[in-house]
Amino acid sequence: MSDLLISEPPLQAIPSLCVALKNSDKAIMLQQIHYWLQRSNNIVDGHRWVYNTAADWQKQFPWLTTKTVQRYLRDLCDRGLLITGNYNKAKFDRTKWYRINYDALDNLTNSKGTESTNGEVQQVPMEGDCETQPIPIEYTETTHQINNNTSKSDNLDNSVDYEKEFNSLWKLYPPYRKQGKKLALASYKTWRKAGKDNTFARAKMQLDSYLNYIKIHNVDRSFVKAGKTWFANIDDTYDQLPSKTTNSPTKKRVEKATDWSKRKANTLTDVSTDDLKKLLKKYE
Repeated sequence: MSDLLISEPPLQAIPSLCVALKNSDKAIMLQQIHYWLQRSNNIVDGHRWVYNTAADWQKQFPWLTTKTVQRYLRDLCDRGLLITGNYNKAKFDRTKWYRINYDALDNLTNSKGTESTNGEVQQVPMEGDCETQPIPIEYTETTHQINNNTSKSDNLDNSVDYEKEFNSLWKLYPPYRKQGKKLALASYKTWRKAGKDNTFARAKMQLDSYLNYIKIHNVDRSFVKAGKTWFANIDDTYDQLPSKTTNSPTKKRVEKATDWSKRKANTLTDVSTDDLKKLLKKYE
């Protein structure tokens, strides 16, 4: 059987949405965002939100480039179908948060010419029944925004590849301090399972914060935490403000050497003959 035929959960979109948006890729992206919104625990101002970088979204749509994904997301925002926000805990984190404007979407799909030719909404043919879900993508924040209080979420949580997540973080850790990988992995698994807010994206953000701290404070290698230590304390925070002191070397005070060429030499030209005789007589 060809690997290019359906053998994995496919991405999906209904034809009427593709027609309304005049672009099947945008329809698939909007459907995928809706999929993750239904599973998100990020609730702000009464709305569910999901957040990802453009690069992480691109992993879910591998036939598109990152720039194309950015352009499509921007277009959906410009059309009022997506609403963006920034609720990141770190001020320097500019990862965009998204939610769907369902009222605007209803107005769009209720417009003339958005129904299928027979007046009924039809799904794009795909393997299996209508319960087929979009393909889950690892290493995205929304992938892990599952409610841990339900048995369904517990089953989904068991499918998360914590080791694969950990390895992607371990690759970013300073190579000269990669000590205790097994202990670090165990700590990471424990941390991930400890609460619904302990997501891969949060761990990545915490690691970026620590690496930035090392850089802006010019931390000596010997003082950088060993890998096993950092992963055992993922929630630690670090000062992100540059040090007030500069790293320029301290200037040492240098005493100016005496310029003997400019000093008047001591001579005996001003000593009288009698005084000289007296002086010499002392040594006879």
